[in-house]
Amino acid sequence: MRQPDPAARPRVVCLCGSLRFPHVFEAERRRLTSLGVIVLGPEPVDGEVTPDRRAALSELHRRRIDLADEVRVVSEGGYVGSATRREIAYARAHGKAVSTVEPALELG
Repeated sequence: MRQPDPAARPRVVCLCGSLRFPHVFEAERRRLTSLGVIVLGPEPVDGEVTPDRRAALSELHRRRIDLADEVRVVSEGGYVGSATRREIAYARAHGKAVSTVEPALELG
């Protein structure tokens, strides 16, 4: 059996941003998938999001970032919330490339 060529591995991108923009997440997920990119991202959950559950979901998302080659910030109208800013800082601290859906968006 032939070993897969590591250079041929598809790029993995983790989408980060506010779930208040589901249409932007979906459009970017579709666009990247059509380019042959593996897309990871947060998903809405059912039920109450208690502080403990929010912390667990945040940890889960950091593991997605760990798996990714790049973090892509999903936003609309320049909105980037505090949780997304923490995810950007985490990604940068771990050497991940960070890009944005909005070309003029300044992440600082």
